[in-house]
Formats: sequence, C-alpha cells, structure tokens
Amino acid sequence: MANIRLIKRRIKGIQSTAKITRAMEMIATSKMRKAQERGLAGRPYAEKIMQVMADLAALRREGEEMHPLLQSRPVKKIGMLHITPDRGMCGGLNTNINRTAASFILEQEVPVSLVTVGRKGRDFMRRYGREIRAEFTNLGDRPSWLDTLPISRIIIDDYTSGEIDRVYLVYPQFISTMVQKPITHQILPVEPAEIPTAQNVDYIYEPGPAEVLGQLLPRFVEMQVYHAILESIASEQSARMVAMRNATESANELIEELTLMYNKARQETITRELLDITGGAAALA
Repeated sequence: MANIRLIKRRIKGIQSTAKITRAMEMIATSKMRKAQERGLAGRPYAEKIMQVMADLAALRREGEEMHPLLQSRPVKKIGMLHITPDRGMCGGLNTNINRTAASFILEQEVPVSLVTVGRKGRDFMRRYGREIRAEFTNLGDRPSWLDTLPISRIIIDDYTSGEIDRVYLVYPQFISTMVQKPITHQILPVEPAEIPTAQNVDYIYEPGPAEVLGQLLPRFVEMQVYHAILESIASEQSARMVAMRNATESANELIEELTLMYNKARQETITRELLDITGGAAALA
C-alpha cells in the first residue's frame, strides 16, 4: 500500500512541474515573437550603415588623419564583450556561449579584459578568476538603445585611450527558433566592408566625408552592441521555449509511465486481497 501512495505522490509532483513548464513555455513564446521582430528589424539598418561607412572610408584623402576607431595597432591587450542571458532554463544556450568565450580567451597570447552583459556570463568568468572590466545585468527583455549606451561607451573609451587594442563581441546569434549560434565578431578597430561595383553610388556628404564618418563610427559601434543584445534576447527566449516544451513532453511521458505502474500496483494489491479473502473463506469451510 505504501508503494501505491509513493507512486501517487510522484504523479502529483510531476503534474505540478508540467503545469509550471507549460506556463513558462507560453510566456517564452510570447516574448520570443517580440524579441525576434526587434532583432530581425535591425539587420537591414546594420547592412546599410556598413555600406555607407565603406563608401566614406573609400573617400578618405591621402594625408588625412585616420579616425581613432579605424586605426589598427599592435595587439597588447584584447577587450571582449561577453553577452549572455541573466537566467537559466534555456537548454544549452548558456553553456555553449560560455564555452565559446572560454575557448577564445585560451587561444589568445595576450591578456583579455572582459565586459560582461548578463549574470550567466559574469558568474562563469568570476568562477574561473577572469579579469572583468565592467558588468551589466537586469537589462530586461526589451532594452532600449539608451540602456545599452554605457556598455558601448566603455568599449569605445578603452579603445581610443589605448587601454585595449582590439575588441570582440561574443554573443548567441538568432538563426531560427530551433538554432542559436555562438558568434565571435571583431568590432574594433572598425573594418569597413568592400562595396560591390553594382552598389557603388556617388553620394554627396555635407559638411564632408571625414566629418560624417567621425560622427557615424561611434554610432556604428553602439548599433552593433545594441543589435547583439537584441539577438541574445531573441536566442534566449527561443531556447527557453524549446527547453520548456521538451520538459513538458518529458513530464507527460513520465506521468503516463507512473500511471501504468500505479494501476499495476493497485491491481496486484486488489488481487492479493481477494486471494486472502478466498483463502480465509476456504479455511473456514
């Protein structure tokens, strides 16, 4: 009888867990759609600003001083912006992005200064004693561009002052609902893309190409950081939705197995009691 009670208790516990995971899946689904829309909406802007910057860089005159964010120098120290979620329960997303960041650091022959966005990346780097220049948490599910400006300013200021000589972004890129890919991407020094001949347009810039480029370069870095954070949020919600769906399905399968065990144990108990009654009646006769 105790065995039946134990199985029944386990079934009730797993049913409660399934309700929680199902609710979390529905919440993540709602947030995922909004995060995907925001992340995907920024991609055309990123492509266009890269094209304009490439055109501006190509118009630089000989002898004209290069903008600090375009200057490349010998690498003595690397800066890395490590972007992860604040929370877990999103499958292997945090593990994959932390592993990618750790592998990148181990491959470098110079020190790496970290700026972390999200608790999971911060806690991982603290656990292994890495140098953390700054940390940012609790940006929420819908951060604005202004919310991410302090992150960008730290990176830009450290690079222009010569504290670091190269900056990389490490974040989960949203590919699809089922796929989120860890990305390592260099953002400083800015390397303008080459313009295809078919897209080469003769623009007129006022007050001049150098002045426009000087204003555009910091905005470009800020946009890249903001877009990476949006991609991370979309990846997080997608991974959490899939993880919670899988957890709910596993819980339901386990409930079915335990229900079958409960029914068998109950049937055995009833059969045993019937045999005891029959045996007692036969003894009295």
